[in-house]
Order: sequence, then C-alpha cells, then structure tokens
Amino acid sequence: MPADANPQAEFDHRYQSHLRHLKLKGLRPKTIEAYARGVRRMGEYFDHRIDDLSGEQLTRYFSDLRDTHSWSSVKLDLYGYKFYTQHVLGQPWVMPELIKAPKVQRLPDIVTVAEAARLFAATRCLSYRVFFFTLYSMGLRLGEGLALQVGDIDAARMRVHVRDAKGQRDRLVPLPTATLAVLRRFWALHRHPQWLFPSRQGGAAAARNATNVLDRGGVQRALARVTQEVGLKKTSTPTAFATAMPRT
Repeated sequence: MPADANPQAEFDHRYQSHLRHLKLKGLRPKTIEAYARGVRRMGEYFDHRIDDLSGEQLTRYFSDLRDTHSWSSVKLDLYGYKFYTQHVLGQPWVMPELIKAPKVQRLPDIVTVAEAARLFAATRCLSYRVFFFTLYSMGLRLGEGLALQVGDIDAARMRVHVRDAKGQRDRLVPLPTATLAVLRRFWALHRHPQWLFPSRQGGAAAARNATNVLDRGGVQRALARVTQEVGLKKTSTPTAFATAMPRT
C-alpha cells in the first residue's frame, strides 16, 4: 500500500467486498454478522491494516482477544478473517492450526416429564405455554419451533417438517397425538394463515395479521422466569426441552 494511501478508506472498501462475498455464499444472517464483526474488530486493532498480517501478528492478536473474550468469539473472529483472506484477498489460508480451543464435554440438563408439567402449569401466557409444550414433546430447538408453519404439520402421516434445522438441513419429526390436538386448539384461536406461533404484539386480536413470529428474547425470558418461580434448579433453556417424551 502506498505511504500516502488512506488505510481507513482502503479497509472500508475491502470490508464492503467482504460483506458482499458473505451474502453470496448463502451464510445465515447471524454468521454473516459474526464474521463481519470479527473483521471490524481486527481492523480497529491493526489500525485498518489487515491485508498482510504476519503469523506473529495474528498470534498476538488472538492471544490478546482470548484474554477478553470467549473461545466462541475467538473462533468466529478467526473464521471471519480466514473468509476475508480467501474470498476478498484471494489468498490461501496457511495457518490451520493457529487456534485450538480446549475440548469440553458437558452433559445437558434433562427436564423430566414431571418437571416439564410444572413448567407448563406455571406458564400463564397461553402462547408461551403451547410453545414450550411443542418444543418439549417433539424435541425441537428454539429456532425450529419459532419457524414452524401451518403447512409443516402433516396430520395424515403424524409428522412435522422442520425446516433449516441444525446444519441447514430439513428433517421430519414424529408428531405426538397430544401435540397435534394442542396445536389445533391453539391455531383455532388466532388462525394465522402461515405461522403457528405468530407475534403477540398487539394482543390476541392482532395475531391473525402478525408479520412475524414470537419474539425469541421474550420466549427465553419467559422460560427463565417460570423456571425460577417453580424452583427448578437446572439450567433450563428451550434447548433443554429436546429430550425424550412418550409419543402417544
């Protein structure tokens, strides 16, 4: 780069190219934001000169980052810069072993049927109560449950089409009889033409015309609050509902 060049302007130009490449590769919005955030953070650290970093500079950067951020953030910044190197700079990535996070195996908290029943009973908001029951009875993740559409329910074959599941793959999940009955009664109350769990913004009367689904943060806060109210000691999250429940 010439001595009189503006590193900020050059960085901004390449950063916009980075964003375009991220979108063209079909990455999820959260992944795009994480990779973009990593490149922005590196730009600030190196005074916007990140196109010709040495191994020693990268080692120092990620070592400093590890002191202030989680392994997840460190890993995402690395992936973001690797993507930038390969797709914006057009260079091969030559440091595959730069970062190796420690392997930690944790067993998830398992919510028993009895504990789940207490949570459902203590959930006063009907939308949340039906949502929690649906996640638990079919072993769905939070995002999978929120994305459920009316057309995903195959009552004839007693199964549910879960779209964009983990790994961006669709999957079919058995539909318990009890869950089908609950979902039918719940849908009859709002009759949204697309979503099974439309947004509660504006109340029940507005649910039929909602333009989005239940708020993810609202769902998580509601579960945390109910978990505390019933005195459940486990770290209960919507993901913890992905456990075995008798299919009837």
